[in-house]
Amino acid sequence: MLAITGGSIFTGTSLIKSGTLLVDEGRIIAVGHQVDIPNSARIIEISGKIITPGLIDAHSHLGATQEGVNWQEADINEANDPVTPQVRIIDAVNPKDPGFKDAVQGGVTCVQVLPGSANVICGVGAIVKTHGRVVEEMLLEKSSGLKIAFGENPKKEHGGNKRLPSTRMGSAALLRQTFAKANDYQKKDDKERDLQLEPIVEVLKKKMPLRAHAHRSDDIVTALRIAAEFDLNITIEHCTEGHEIPDILQKAKVSCAVGPTLSSRSKLELANMSWQTVVALDTAGVPVCLITDHPVVPIGYLSVCGALAVREGLSWEKALAAITINPAKHLGIDNRVGSLDLGKDADFVIWDGSDPFHYRTKVERTFINGIEVYARE
Repeated sequence: MLAITGGSIFTGTSLIKSGTLLVDEGRIIAVGHQVDIPNSARIIEISGKIITPGLIDAHSHLGATQEGVNWQEADINEANDPVTPQVRIIDAVNPKDPGFKDAVQGGVTCVQVLPGSANVICGVGAIVKTHGRVVEEMLLEKSSGLKIAFGENPKKEHGGNKRLPSTRMGSAALLRQTFAKANDYQKKDDKERDLQLEPIVEVLKKKMPLRAHAHRSDDIVTALRIAAEFDLNITIEHCTEGHEIPDILQKAKVSCAVGPTLSSRSKLELANMSWQTVVALDTAGVPVCLITDHPVVPIGYLSVCGALAVREGLSWEKALAAITINPAKHLGIDNRVGSLDLGKDADFVIWDGSDPFHYRTKVERTFINGIEVYARE
């Protein structure tokens, strides 16, 4: 049993000053001002410091494409075909990727790993904790969503090779064609297994959401249009021009993962990238989280993204929520992680100051499932 006491605790929804967090067998068993600490508990005193939930990056390529490495460790795009729903990111995640060490050093304890965006239908993502020997030890969800992509990337990858899609029309047409085909497939009583269509059927049955890569506002609206046509659950990934259509996103009741805003404007559809996106969406009541899109922005900078959002007008509490409880809800795992509530996984971070967003504050210790996976020397 472990008791962390004497400092502030951000639970994910509120701030407790001079509180105690009690952990046993990988779970949170008590949190608050008045917590009885058993004599057998190991005690960590953190006066002047703060505990937060482990940070969550809702959109990354961690473990599937490594920083500073070319084709040898680039396993996120099976780009020989624009429609590849049958590929699964769990078959590409390498727990030895140095990015996982960077993650725990930055307080990131959980990530969604997604295929890349070269294809119109890119494959199935997964949610993993950021520490473990093999993927099976890290998994929270092996099928977290079917990644699809709009805009420049599929056009560039496939149109340049003289095949569909070479336009935004072609991308939308391929999506409709594939979903219609899967709808017919699921209605057949006697059918051979089709591994390409089975993930689409899971989406049609709402057992798995679409994770839609979309930057421009018109691409975002196209994603919502197609989701409405087939009655699908969808999240918007990147949402670079979401600040232009917050009312539309709010009406659609869609969750948005915004970023990687810390990156450069490396292509035309990022021209209107702004930290005001997350502020505008939050003001409109749109559920929003911040992402790094690692390795586009290194995973350890997730807290820096939160700090920059605060600088641009997002409240301190909402910025912390945007990298803890909000991404947990975006991913549908808030029953396990994202806040320091009773019964949840003991994934938390001890910071060496009272404000995780201060430029001098560092991660002191990171815990996953109640086990210390990082301690600053």
